Order: sequence, then C-alpha cells, then structure tokens
Amino acid sequence: MWRRVNRLESVRPMVRIDEVCWEQFGDEVWGKATDPFLRSVETGLRQTLYQWRHMPADMVVDDCLWCPVAVSDSGYGLLEQSVTPRDVAKGARDFQPLIRSEADAEKILPPTVRADWEETGRRFERMQEVFGGILPVRRRGITSTWFAPWDRLTTFYGIEELYQDMIDRPRVVHAAISRMTDAMLRLYEQYERMGLLALNNGNVRVGSGGPGFTDELPQADFDRRRVRMIDMWGNSTAQIFSEVSPAMHEEFALRYELRILERFGLNCYGCCEPLHKKIGILRRIPRLRKISMSPFVNIAEGAAGIGQDFVYSAKPNPAVLAGQAWSEAVARKNLRDILDGTRGLHVEIILKDIHTVRDEPRRLHEWSRVAMEMAEEYAA
Repeated sequence: MWRRVNRLESVRPMVRIDEVCWEQFGDEVWGKATDPFLRSVETGLRQTLYQWRHMPADMVVDDCLWCPVAVSDSGYGLLEQSVTPRDVAKGARDFQPLIRSEADAEKILPPTVRADWEETGRRFERMQEVFGGILPVRRRGITSTWFAPWDRLTTFYGIEELYQDMIDRPRVVHAAISRMTDAMLRLYEQYERMGLLALNNGNVRVGSGGPGFTDELPQADFDRRRVRMIDMWGNSTAQIFSEVSPAMHEEFALRYELRILERFGLNCYGCCEPLHKKIGILRRIPRLRKISMSPFVNIAEGAAGIGQDFVYSAKPNPAVLAGQAWSEAVARKNLRDILDGTRGLHVEIILKDIHTVRDEPRRLHEWSRVAMEMAEEYAA
C-alpha cells in the first residue's frame, strides 16, 4: 500500500507516527546493554516492539537488522564556531551570526568525508554475535538525503539578519546560500564516489514523510556495486521561509535547491513550512512526487494545488496530544478536516514532532487507533 501511494495509485490514506517523545514512555523503551553501540541497537528494537504493540498505524518492520556504516565529516569550516557554549533552554542554543558580508560566505567549506571501515567491521561483528541465528545482519550506508541548506545556514546567518538582508543586501544572501548549497552538494558527491550511499526505496523514511517503497527506483542501469543519487529519493526544505513570499522563496531557496534535487530519481519537498501558496513554484522540481502539508496550511488551497499530481503529505498538529486533557473528539475533528479536504487525493498522514504526551503514552495509542479507523473509512 505504501508502494501504491508513492506511485499515485493509492487505496486509502496511509498513516505513520514518527519523532516520538520516547523519554515519556518509561524504562521499557530504553536499552540496558553496557556497550554503547549495542545499547543503541537495543533501544531501537525496544521502541519498534512498543510501537508495533501499541500504536503501529501503517508501520512496516524489516526482516533483518541493519548495521550502519561508520561515517563522519569535517563540518563546514570556520562556521562551526558560531555555536556559543550557553544553552538558552533545553534543546535551544544561542548563535552568534558570522556572515555579515560576501567575504564571510567564503568561510563555508565543503566537508571532507571519512569512512571508518574498521569500526564498521566491529559493529557488524558485535551485532552478529548477539543476533546470529535470530535475524540476519546487513551493512547499510547512508539512506538519508535530507537536503536543507537554510536549516543549517540560518544558524550561521541569523534569522532577523536574513529577513532584512533579503531586501536590503540580497547579494550577501545569494553568496551565502550559493556557497552552502555547493558545500552540501560536494558532501553528497563524496558519499557517492566513496560508495557510501544506500538505496532508500524500501522501509526508509524519505524526507518528512512516509517510507520510500517504490518500484520506480533504482534506475534501469543500476549497478549494485555503487548507489548513485539518481537511484535514490531526494528531499529539500526551507523551513525558515515559512512567511517568505513565493517569489522570494524561489529566488533565495528553490533555485539553489534545484542544483541537488536534479540529481535524484524521485523527490519530496517541505517539512514544517506552510506550502499551500507555493505549489506553483515547486512544480519546477524534476521528478517531484511528495509535497509536505504542515499543520499550518490552508487545506483546501493545498489540495487544489496538488490535485492528483503529487502525494499530499499531511502533517496533523501534534498539539492535540499536549493539552491539559486528552480529547479523542478533537483528534477526530482535526483528522476529519484533513480527510474531507483531501478526499480523492493521494494522501499520507504523518504525525511527527511529538514533543509531549503529558506523560500519558495512551494518548498516542488512542490517536493511532482513531487515525486507522478514519483512514479505512476514507478508502477508495
């Protein structure tokens, strides 16, 4: 069914839960192993089991375990110094903008990639020791193609400074985003050249949406010895451009994002920024398949723009889980608004950015049940 929605032949809206606030779900979802790497593997297994038992929605579980290749990079040069040591609040930091001129943009450097095959081998051996005879263990490289230059660049540039400079000093903005885009593209070119990329056409989340199940990738001339970007899903987003006009979004974001999106076989666009007024410019993206529709969109306008041409990747507002009291009626109303507004379209419902359930995991259990009931109700 995921494969069908991804090729625009959907049966019903598909449902997935991601980015869960696991710290509010008790000890059973956390690993106990003393080895840090194996503890991370155990944590992943425990959380998979918990989600399957209590809030599966349309989740898929692989019949193997994946051993990640150990990869690191050198970062983007002097700009790594822009993070101050002071935490403003949990999960937030204070940034000192460093880009105040075209010359400052030259401080952005392409990362140098390093693959640690010895560490990868150690990881693989440890996993085989534990899981031998239970589940096969397979090595896997980089499946994520999250290309979001403004997500990173804004922490070096500053939000207020960016908004002002797009009007007052556009040449500085263009210099910075061009340099950042080129650096990120060089990063993925190194991954490709070093054989570090892995197919994401299976049970791998692509962009901010659902899994990438598709029989349209890899390409017909695919060589198993080396995965190329054109064999993969790509993704880009400019979340900081939420309130930027379509024309300026195209000028300062999309025209640069296209440099890398043109390299991929299928593409997704967007995350938390409302895109209902920007679908026209997004049609420039080659092989675009999914568009994210955040909690802040006009559903009717977004649905009219997307039509049958793309997957409407709906993002319900996770605030429904954060209130003083859980309300199934409110959850149903929120989902009904999405499902009524997108009836007849190719839809995936992705509940994400779940920062709290007020220490009541059952809220998410019940949301999963309600969402699946309603998805079946809207089957074609």
